[in-house]
Amino acid sequence: MSLGQHSFGGLPFSRWLWGLEHAFERARASGKAEDDTRLRIFFVLAIFSAAFLALAVGATRAAMFSGLRGHDGLAPIAGASRADLVDRNGQMLAADLLHYGLYIDPREIWDTAETRAALTRILPEVEPHRLERALRGERRTFLMGGLTPEQRARVHSLGLPGVSFEPEERRVYPLGSTAAHLIGFADTGGEGLTGAEAALNEDIRKAAANKAAIPLSIDLRVQAALEDELYKAAAEFRPRGAVGIVTNVHTGEILGMASYPTFDPNKPGQATDDAKLNRAAAAVFEMGSTFKAFTVAVGLDAGVATPSSTFDARFPYQLGYRTINDYHAARKVLTLVEVFQHSSNIGTAKLAVSVGPQRLSQYFNKLGLTRTAPVELIESARPLTPKKWDEDTVASTSFGHGMNVSPLTLVIAYNTLMNGGVRRPLTIRKVEDGKTIPGERVMSERTSAQMLQIMRANVTGGSGKSANVPGLSVGGKTGTGEKYDPAIRGYSRQKQVSSFAAAFPTDGAVEDDRYFVLILMDEPHPSARTYGYSTGGWVAAPAAGRVIDRIAPFLGVRRKNDILTIAEGAAAPPPGVQ
Repeated sequence: MSLGQHSFGGLPFSRWLWGLEHAFERARASGKAEDDTRLRIFFVLAIFSAAFLALAVGATRAAMFSGLRGHDGLAPIAGASRADLVDRNGQMLAADLLHYGLYIDPREIWDTAETRAALTRILPEVEPHRLERALRGERRTFLMGGLTPEQRARVHSLGLPGVSFEPEERRVYPLGSTAAHLIGFADTGGEGLTGAEAALNEDIRKAAANKAAIPLSIDLRVQAALEDELYKAAAEFRPRGAVGIVTNVHTGEILGMASYPTFDPNKPGQATDDAKLNRAAAAVFEMGSTFKAFTVAVGLDAGVATPSSTFDARFPYQLGYRTINDYHAARKVLTLVEVFQHSSNIGTAKLAVSVGPQRLSQYFNKLGLTRTAPVELIESARPLTPKKWDEDTVASTSFGHGMNVSPLTLVIAYNTLMNGGVRRPLTIRKVEDGKTIPGERVMSERTSAQMLQIMRANVTGGSGKSANVPGLSVGGKTGTGEKYDPAIRGYSRQKQVSSFAAAFPTDGAVEDDRYFVLILMDEPHPSARTYGYSTGGWVAAPAAGRVIDRIAPFLGVRRKNDILTIAEGAAAPPPGVQ
């Protein structure tokens, strides 16, 4: 529609405009200046009224139909919004909350000294040099972010000229350091950097648009008990680092995961790299005798041995140029179950040599021990594995030397032994009831059932007895791996990786509910209570037992009368045995 086609008061706009101009001319011609003035005032008033009306209509339309929602009527920062993270029971783990950025415009400040003193008093955390630079600048400057609504209200009540605020989304972790390494943290731009925040970054962003929360696999009750016992053990034994993991062996869900030392994801910039390191996923260790469970399972599954097969451990085992000894020598002929109970290096190495390099390496590969642990976490580290498999390598790896794996890699292999022989990936996502993650069969159900009994035997009559919990049918394996020390160009007996791998309950069918617990201490120190020992049986097994005792009710595991099977009547070695 052209200009001439518009109407005003029923007349075309062009005719109305010319009529108005003729009215001005007639007013001047009549000599009545006041009429000319009134007409011009009326004309200006009409223009301003029309403009005001247009602005009012536009504002109303924006307020009602812009699509903005929320109690404060503020749009979230584009691209920064992230969905809430919750535990498997819906408990809050991470959320976006409205905060404010504080800005200073020195051109509007009346009294610089008063502004400086007031802000320093209300916000003691503000950096003095940054405040001074903002006050002495020549333009509006960002001073600090992350102000809560309460902090904003306190500053706003001062009525300071030149001090203003802008809304900003900020990621908040209400439980502080709880599950910090599994949850991870995001940057101020809304990008996940570590943990679940990074692993599920795109899903978290998409879920935010639908106002949906993302449930993780962990149970906060399990997580709290795991952390409490791990940190108590760390306080007693002062390790360089420590790890605790709890999983459902059938679904692969990580129900709890702790790494020590820890940090507060609300303040990641204040934490050291060592504290932020997720030792469960990103660190690799020589795991020591926990590997003996894999060697025994391979021997059973390959048909090389049975639980009653015997191995002569009366003398050190000479294999080529090396001599293999037992930590606490039994000096007798041992059945396979007793090899496991006494954590005999001699018996395990002889079994591994009988299995052979090719077959053992194939099983280790199928168990996932030679590859990065399949889990959503981007921190998952690749194992350090032998370049060639010969008898020497087989003997070493059979009892956990010569291979470095992450705790998560170890967990996957143990889950396979305990769940009926199917290797499944781990997950930090909640798996819905009745659903299972596809896996690959590695061993027979018979082998899995035998391993459950053998691990139970180790707790009732072997090196893992300090992890026993009455009525919960706990099974497990101790592990003490000596660390390589470049200073002495060899393995150090003072620097150890001490651990305990536990499963419960071990009774029942292989498809019954079952859970796995790992406690690991990196370079623990002995205490007065351990008589100078810092091995897995002394520093890790008791903590694992306490974790199991506390989490069993949360997992619905009922206590039963203990029933002895293979272990009955077996002689128990000292707790310090690997």
